[in-house]
Amino acid sequence: MSVLVNKDSKIIVQGFTGSEGTFHAEQMIEYGTNIVGGVTPGKGGQEHLGKPVFNTVIEAVEKAGADTTIIFVPPAFAADAIMEAADAGIKVIITITEGIPVADMVKVAQYIKSRGSRLVGPNCPGVITPGEAKVGIMPGFVFKKGNVGIVSKSGTLTYEAADQVVRQGLGITTAIGIGGDPIIGTTTKEAVELLINDPETECVVMIGEIGGQLEADAAKWYKESGSKKPIIGFIAGETAPAGRTMGHAGAIVGGSDDTAQAKKKIMREHGIHVVDSPAEIGLKVKEVIG
Repeated sequence: MSVLVNKDSKIIVQGFTGSEGTFHAEQMIEYGTNIVGGVTPGKGGQEHLGKPVFNTVIEAVEKAGADTTIIFVPPAFAADAIMEAADAGIKVIITITEGIPVADMVKVAQYIKSRGSRLVGPNCPGVITPGEAKVGIMPGFVFKKGNVGIVSKSGTLTYEAADQVVRQGLGITTAIGIGGDPIIGTTTKEAVELLINDPETECVVMIGEIGGQLEADAAKWYKESGSKKPIIGFIAGETAPAGRTMGHAGAIVGGSDDTAQAKKKIMREHGIHVVDSPAEIGLKVKEVIG
């Protein structure tokens, strides 16, 4: 079992021949990810990095059997790229692009629901199942296979948590970077649920940040689920000034429940092992699962 992506996933890159798409596709191929091609309108029929280029996603589905996509398309066109992928029947759509207009994402969120696709992101580092598939921009060498799942709003803290877990002699089942924008596809709760229901995952690290209700929703679901799998939680942004947007557009405190202190209190009340510093994540995981 694995969550979202594995060695059998047939992955395409939208924005394949652009500089970002090229750089990261190269890294993913080197990692051993099953990239079956890419999409750049107007360049269909060419070959890039030894893989076929298609004009449209539907063509990539029909000719290469694609079922997963990673999107490196500029913000102005990214919403269309997401909807095109959903329309073509792609099941997992991972969107790296940062700065997609909120009005565009409102449309995308509705559209995705009607098509039965799963969107991860936007403005996220992607998803990695170590040793099987790296569908994102994370440094693959940090991640080793194991039994700890990671859900994070922050790309950098995803890598930090993975590194700490590995240094404790443990490893990762799947790490999901959900993204830090105000409107994202897969929520913290949904990602945590996927990992809690994964038989190989014995423990989940949940990294959130100030702003919004995502972590509180996940904590409430966790308690209601009755799951005995432990969750280690951390909230970034405790020292952020109230009302100031930080690096992530979604990280802005709108009310008293959005603060780091309030979120940590809710998480503790719902049975989550909360750490106050990211430096404690690995040690706490080791303590809880041994």
